[in-house]
Amino acid sequence: QVQLVESGGGLVQAGGSLRLSCAVSGGTFSDFTMGWFRQAPGKEREFVASIRWGGGTTTYSDSVKGRFAISRDIYKDMVYLQMNNLKPEDTAVYYCKCRSGGVVPLDYWGQGTQVIVSP
Repeated sequence: QVQLVESGGGLVQAGGSLRLSCAVSGGTFSDFTMGWFRQAPGKEREFVASIRWGGGTTTYSDSVKGRFAISRDIYKDMVYLQMNNLKPEDTAVYYCKCRSGGVVPLDYWGQGTQVIVSP
């Protein structure tokens, strides 16, 4: 069973930076795709960034491209989201997600970590 535990959220002023971490355990990682999603109050959960565990290919939403960077540490089984030049509209609960490989991919979610960006 894959388990994901996020950390690193908090309160930051606009223009500041935060790094979110996601500890990954369980499963076979090589065919996983790891991602970060976020959900602001009253809005649907949206995609932020993803990375292939094997190979490290990354994708980003247009709203964070150039400001956020997703990475993984295959030795520590960690996934990170470095967030720079934060804006108030980045305020949300951030979730780590794992999509397993295989014929029937399964999605696993962490519990979320709150990010608040003050003007």
